[in-house]
Amino acid sequence: MPELAEVEYFRTRWDAGLRQRIARVLLHAKKRIFRGSDPRAIERTLQGAKLLGSETHGKQIAFRFSGEAWLGVHLGMSGKLRIEAAYFSPWKHDHHVLVQRRQTLVFTDPRTFGRVRFHRGKSAPPWWATLPPAVTSREFTLPKLRAILTRRARSPLKALLLMQQFFPGIGNWMADEILWQARLHPRIAAGLVDTGAQRILWRTLREVSRVALKTIGVDWSDPPDDWLIQQRWKKSGVCPRHRTALSHATIGGRTTAWCPRCQPIPRTSR
Repeated sequence: MPELAEVEYFRTRWDAGLRQRIARVLLHAKKRIFRGSDPRAIERTLQGAKLLGSETHGKQIAFRFSGEAWLGVHLGMSGKLRIEAAYFSPWKHDHHVLVQRRQTLVFTDPRTFGRVRFHRGKSAPPWWATLPPAVTSREFTLPKLRAILTRRARSPLKALLLMQQFFPGIGNWMADEILWQARLHPRIAAGLVDTGAQRILWRTLREVSRVALKTIGVDWSDPPDDWLIQQRWKKSGVCPRHRTALSHATIGGRTTAWCPRCQPIPRTSR
């Protein structure tokens, strides 16, 4: 599933259509990506409207159009945003298509786990305004992190980092990267992370997110060579620090990789 940086990258794919009008709206209206929304209202409102801007928040994307229209996109497991020629004909999985004079804006989702939301109004829609603070924002403070760890004291740290209500945009590979850089075992109970480790975790959360946004989020380039991500996908992956073989397990329902030397598990978490 696309994570924070991948979502940012796909958001910018539609930048070519900024300040241009939508000539036609082509939707697969019966697809489940429109659950909870009215495809007819989307089509009626966006036709003739201009794309004014967009932003990401975690795994969510919001596109703003003239006429006080908001389009929310969640990419789900297989969703992608892309640009095609103005004369493009939608393919089977192109469920939301906005045709402009110079190009066509396409949201494709083969597995249809993604979602399109719609809102019209001067203020931000509830599904956007109520999102938790971004990990990179000023509102995501060290005290806030400590409160989360206390609230979910029994949760394995890896599973907790995947909870979008606390850490929007953090997904599987980013959680592994953060824990490896912070030298924390993925199974450690959140309540057992001491004060010093909490500060390191807070800094690492923000730094990994920033670097990912500056690399993957800009042009899909690779993160630094000395990051865990360069090894975690390999069957024979090793720790980038000292070449120790990585350990693997399913934690929080997701495949997890860690270095047993860098990230020893405390006895109380075994």
